[in-house]
Amino acid sequence: MPEWKGIFPALTTPFTVKDELDLSMFEKNLNAQMNAGVSGVIIGGSLGEASTLTTSEKETLVKFSLEKTNKGIAVILNIAESSTSEALQQARLAKEWKVQGLMLLPPMRYKSDERETVGYFKTIANATDLPIMIYNNPVDYKIEVTPDMFQELTECKNITAVKESTRDVSNVTRMKNRFGDRYKILCGVDTIAMEELLLGADGWVAGLVNAFPEETVIIYNLIRSGMIEEATKIYRWFMPLLELDIHPKLVQYIKLAQAQTGLGTEYVRAPRLILTGEERKKILKIINDGIASRPVMKLKYHGLTREMEKQEKK
Repeated sequence: MPEWKGIFPALTTPFTVKDELDLSMFEKNLNAQMNAGVSGVIIGGSLGEASTLTTSEKETLVKFSLEKTNKGIAVILNIAESSTSEALQQARLAKEWKVQGLMLLPPMRYKSDERETVGYFKTIANATDLPIMIYNNPVDYKIEVTPDMFQELTECKNITAVKESTRDVSNVTRMKNRFGDRYKILCGVDTIAMEELLLGADGWVAGLVNAFPEETVIIYNLIRSGMIEEATKIYRWFMPLLELDIHPKLVQYIKLAQAQTGLGTEYVRAPRLILTGEERKKILKIINDGIASRPVMKLKYHGLTREMEKQEKK
């Protein structure tokens, strides 16, 4: 069962030039994430090109991840479906595949109202015993899960966390004031992650972590240890790269970053296309400038990570 704290990479889905799953590259990225110290991984999110994956491919990615991950690292499956029946089927399959938790979006394509959205979440939560993190992203998905709606959802004991992507940092305080620790809060927007962690967010569902796992985890650990000045220096270096996460082409941008750091390839699944021309040059410059000025991660930060892990286990 996930504790819903720490870093949870929204993993990209690597493809080969033949548009097949590239499990070799997937494993390379998975190992880099584990070595950096992430708390869990999310399969089939928006960044994972979920809308283009078949059920069989999701099963392959989930089972492969469960086989390869270390003990204590949660494997989470994202559910983003158009109908309640399809979402229920995904939840049933997730249980069969033995994932440790679900990330759940509101209905896709149809803009449900508050009653419909709450009903959708409750129906799925009541049909499974898996812990659920609600993905609250009104900017991209046009449906906001308000505090009043979360109040209604408190009766579902297995809805235990929220991926906070409203882009309103005050929402962390608003949720903490109203619910205390009833819901764990994980920032879902890279460019405001440090701000939300400082305001009490419990974790970070990260995107650029796919290319820069070490730096992402260290920022989190430094903040948790009160080393704000050290965290800020790394975060400021990271910001031009983090901004790649808030663009409609975040998949192409982050995959290009992964290719440059050796943790992925540029291949995307149609209708997405690999970047070309001036756009590719522009994004590549941002990435390469970041790599060229990449901070040296001091050994004391790695020691901090290991010490924190020991404390968590006590």
